[in-house]
Amino acid sequence: MKKKLFALLMALCLVLSLAACGGDKGGDSEPSGGAQQGDTQQGDAQPSGGTQTIPIGYDMETGENYYGPYYDEWSDMTDEELYEMAKTQDTTITVYATSSKMLKAEEPFEEMYPGLDLVVADLDSDEVLSKAQIENETNNITADVLQTKDVNGEVFHEYYSNGVIEPFYPRDICAHIAEENLKYSYPLYSSQAFWYYNTEAFPDGQPIKSWWEIIEKDDAGNQRFALYAKEIGQETAYLSLFASFINNADEMAQSYKDTYGKDLEYTYDASSFAFEVPENNAGVEYLWRFTQAKMTFIGDGDELVLAVHNSTKDRPALALASAGKIENRDESGYNIAWCINLSPYTALLNTESMFVVKGTDSPAGARLFIRYITGGADCQSGGLKPFTKMGNWPLRDDFVDEKNPAKLSELGARANDLVSIYDIYPDVQDMWLYWLSQSPNK
Repeated sequence: MKKKLFALLMALCLVLSLAACGGDKGGDSEPSGGAQQGDTQQGDAQPSGGTQTIPIGYDMETGENYYGPYYDEWSDMTDEELYEMAKTQDTTITVYATSSKMLKAEEPFEEMYPGLDLVVADLDSDEVLSKAQIENETNNITADVLQTKDVNGEVFHEYYSNGVIEPFYPRDICAHIAEENLKYSYPLYSSQAFWYYNTEAFPDGQPIKSWWEIIEKDDAGNQRFALYAKEIGQETAYLSLFASFINNADEMAQSYKDTYGKDLEYTYDASSFAFEVPENNAGVEYLWRFTQAKMTFIGDGDELVLAVHNSTKDRPALALASAGKIENRDESGYNIAWCINLSPYTALLNTESMFVVKGTDSPAGARLFIRYITGGADCQSGGLKPFTKMGNWPLRDDFVDEKNPAKLSELGARANDLVSIYDIYPDVQDMWLYWLSQSPNK
């Protein structure tokens, strides 16, 4: 019988009461890093597939909330131990995935682990989450594993923290992943978006070094670059990036000063909003200025980088598109390249993550598959192979990346802070939509 648990969590200036889901197996009550968990109810020491306390706690040493990685008895089990246990449970392992590449894992996984049947459902991200939610509410669990991406904190706050899905952190593999990339989930790989420039128009290298230069104007008020992007108000990942600029306003202000040698002047008027907008915030100022720039919205990424390829030095263009669109450079001969190491940072990492579904009848098999698909103990399982392409970066330090022209650490992106972004994301979206509607260039 599954039981509801409640953890009382203390923050530095306020007390948060979060509903956390527990179950009939025990787990380490102290996460790595010395963070102290709230009161929890522990069950059997033997992993049994029940739910566990959500890995949110309070670090007495740093005075900050602590999230992950979170280690329990499952974390230390080997592939062999999980395989033997999986054969005694429901041997059909169903994966809800947002990438069709996951389908390529079915045959090799079944060959490696005879007796187990892997079923992959290729769904869009909304469908993955909605189906898992319905199955949880009706106690009619079909999925065992979820693969999904969280860029604004929705998955973490509304599915993970509420016990629809639960964490699995294999300790030996996590030792090869930077802890900042384990805070909110266990990663499969990360991607990001870049501003693209025309290499023929700028043979000496990228024409910008900061985000402020993207929207730069000359003395006559003309934009330096023609700008192309997907409609940012409809792109969760891009709005989350702008939210991060607001949360890191000091860095944005310093970037402006470093770029132009003077302090930023604040020009936005926030009086039209029903919610409180911070004053003299460099991230808000950037959002305002960006909405007023002349932009061309194109929904197709290939067409975005084509616009850059067709631009000239006299009429230069920049386009914001996913990293993977760099493949058009080799496949179609486009004169394009990424703008990297922009100040204050190039992008946020968009991380595809793996979760165990609460209530699964294949708890060992689910975790065995997650280990397999993320490379296994020695990064030689072959599970990462379908996801290895230009523009995707597995986060293991023992993974040999032969596809990408640069290491992830060389590009200037940073991990996403899902808690702070989740708090302001709706306001950022409202500001974007309203200010864009007021733009003379809409």
